[in-house]
This record gives sequence, C-alpha cells and structure tokens, in this order.
Amino acid sequence: MSSGALTVRDLTVDLLSVRNITVPVLSDVSFQVAPGTIVGLFGESGCGKTTLALALLNLLPAPPYRVRGSVQLRGFELLSAAEPQLQRIRGAEISLVFQDPLLALNPVMRVRHQVAEALRAHGRHDGLDSLFGLVGLPATPRMLDAYPHQLSGGERQRVVIAQALACRPALVVADEPFTALDAPRVVELSSLFRDLVEKLQISFLLISHSPGVLARTAEKVLVMQAGRIVDCGTPRQVFGKGTAHAR
Repeated sequence: MSSGALTVRDLTVDLLSVRNITVPVLSDVSFQVAPGTIVGLFGESGCGKTTLALALLNLLPAPPYRVRGSVQLRGFELLSAAEPQLQRIRGAEISLVFQDPLLALNPVMRVRHQVAEALRAHGRHDGLDSLFGLVGLPATPRMLDAYPHQLSGGERQRVVIAQALACRPALVVADEPFTALDAPRVVELSSLFRDLVEKLQISFLLISHSPGVLARTAEKVLVMQAGRIVDCGTPRQVFGKGTAHAR
C-alpha cells in the first residue's frame, strides 16, 4: 500500500467488558485516503463507523478498548504516539467533525470565540473573516456573536467545519455531518466539501449511512459491515446506478 494522506493497516479494535469478555468492534480494517480526495465510509448504524473515526485520532481510551494495527498520517504512526504528540497533531494535522454540532459546540460561548480558540490552540492567527468565508458563512456580527442555539442546523455544521479547518489539516474525518439537515442543505454541504478539496487540497474521510450523499460527494467508497470493510470502489461500482439523487 503506497503512502498517502492516511494509511490504515489491519486496524483492529476490541471492547473489553467488565467480565473480561472480548467483544470485537473493528477487525483488520485497511484502506488509504490519498491527498486531495474525498473517501466515503458507508455502513448501517452500529457497524463501527464512529469507533473507526475515534480510533484514527487515537481517542479510544484503554481500557476498555484495545487497539491494534497501524494508522499513519503522512507516514507518522498515530497509534504509538505519546499524548503530547497527539495533542499537537489533533486539529493541526487531522481533525474530526462530530455528528451533532449542537453537542460539539459550547452552548455558552459565542461562535467567534470558539473558532478563535481552535486557532490559538495551535498558534495560528488567521482572520476569522477568511475562515468563515471559506465555509460559506458571512463574518457579520450576527454570525460571529451568536451562541450555537441561535444558529440554524446548517450554520452550526459550517461553524464546526470552520473549527476543523482552522489549522489547514491534511485530513478531516467527518462523522455523519449531514444528519438532521434537509435536502437543500445536504446538497449545499456536499458542494462545500468538494470546493474545500479543490481550494485547500486537503482530504476528507466522509462517514455516512446515505448512499445518495456519498454518490454525490465521494470519489471512492468503503463499505463497512460488522466492523469489517467488505467492499471498495467508486460510488457507481459500489452502489450501482440510481443513487446520485437519493437522500
């Protein structure tokens, strides 16, 4: 497997129960995300997609999780890295967009401070105006001074994406970012991801249970069932015809 933005080899995650019973969650997962591409991860709820997202950033606590295999970001091994190294890498080189932006954002902090905090955490001093413009949000007082509950679901999702992009990481892992958005907002967000790849040459691992979303957005799709990658190919190869306009 050649080198890329992200290279995962034989990633295996077990959950150790209180009775010392080992429950397999991910089994021998291997794939690659090339620089400047969008790779989709498709699977039903409970198949291990979110566990995979957390494992990629080495965010699964041990115990109860046991993680084996290799996760390399631009050739750097994340699974064996010390926590101080990981704190410098998370957000700067690899970012995670959580499924529910209302839970991901601090409810009592204004939007401008939340995004600025992501910049300061890694010594960046880019202007908020350009960062908001990058994700299609107006840098107006109404937007910058708003609390999360004062924004629409689509606006909150774009704020979370702005946080993830603040330090121009090599890879953004987006876990079900289209959940609870209506169809027009889904189309807009799909276009945004493609535009960001073109403008910034970053990579996305886009997690979704919607074939239509991935057919519209991703260049390659991985299919996960019961913690394993069971198929891989272009959206047309994986889903067949008739998915491009599905929700």
